[in-house]
Amino acid sequence: MDTVDPQRYHLTLTAGGRLLQQGWWASEATAHYKFSGWVGQYSGLHDARITLVDEQSEETLAVWPAGP
Repeated sequence: MDTVDPQRYHLTLTAGGRLLQQGWWASEATAHYKFSGWVGQYSGLHDARITLVDEQSEETLAVWPAGP
C-alpha cells in the first residue's frame, strides 16, 4: 500500500535571495492552488520568486515569474 507523503509538494517564496515563506502539501492539486494564490498575493513584492517542487521526483513543477 502506498503512503501519502504530507511533505511531497514544497512551495517556497524568496525575495532578495532570502527565504520568506514555505509550505508543504500532500496533494498536487492543493499545492498548485496555493502556488496561484501566492502569485496573486506576492506579485507586487520586489524581486519575489515562487517555486513549486515535487520533492519525491525532484521536479520543479512551477516557477513565478517565468524566466529564461
